[in-house]
Amino acid sequence: MIPSNSDVSRQFRRKLKSDLMIGMTAFATMLALAPLFLVLGYLVSKGASSLNLDFFIRTPKPVGEQGGGMANAIVGTFELVGIACLVGIPIGIGAGLYLAEHPLSTLGRAIRFAADITMGVPSIVIGIFAYAVVVRPMHGFSALAGSFALAVIMIPLVTRTTEEMVKLVPRELREAALALGVPRWRTSLSVVVRTAMAGIATGVILAIARITGETAPLLFTAFGNQFWSISVTHPIAALTVQVYAFAISPFADWQRQAWAGALVLTCIVLTLEIGVRWMTSGSARVPR
Repeated sequence: MIPSNSDVSRQFRRKLKSDLMIGMTAFATMLALAPLFLVLGYLVSKGASSLNLDFFIRTPKPVGEQGGGMANAIVGTFELVGIACLVGIPIGIGAGLYLAEHPLSTLGRAIRFAADITMGVPSIVIGIFAYAVVVRPMHGFSALAGSFALAVIMIPLVTRTTEEMVKLVPRELREAALALGVPRWRTSLSVVVRTAMAGIATGVILAIARITGETAPLLFTAFGNQFWSISVTHPIAALTVQVYAFAISPFADWQRQAWAGALVLTCIVLTLEIGVRWMTSGSARVPR
């Protein structure tokens, strides 16, 4: 059957609208990605030329001297984030599982409300809170106080992400495990968490990326240190604090190192993201 002119015209209009919408979405995607690539490109252009071996193995030089590096700040960042993860990840995942399994309980509603409020609190307020409850009782700044502040920021993010990912697991999987006589707690850990592991890991890495780039809480807690220190009871250097201090200094060499530190910090977050994506690529996914 030969299509009429009206049919051809309608098909042409539909194809034109489809191509137009595809073009608009592609343009919107380019607009969304442009600032990211501009920032990354500018960061690489300013920071890559300042990277050298000394930057990774030496501590900052005294004021007025050329050279040095941020080795202490790199180690301090890993220490602060590592301790925060040891505290924040188990609590966050546990709270998220509870919210998903008991969404309408009084305690569940209270936890969800507290998590939502905490996520909206400015990080500098978290730093002041950590200063009041950790720094002052300990009579000094410390890595422990800095990790506490970062963990407070991390817990609600992991909690809410875990809850949403667990909710995506089909109820049939829980019911099948319970029907086989598997205890409820083991069903949650062995079936539900394993199924939602990829999504939970993504949420965890997003929380890690968030706390890795925090500066304000560490100014009130870890404070910073120009020397080597890995003690949890003493002030410790962090890349964000070091970059901030060097960036506002009047010395060109310190400003150069600030760009290098910002680039290294970005690379650390990107490496973590790629690593988690790779590790969870073979994990069980939520069945459709």
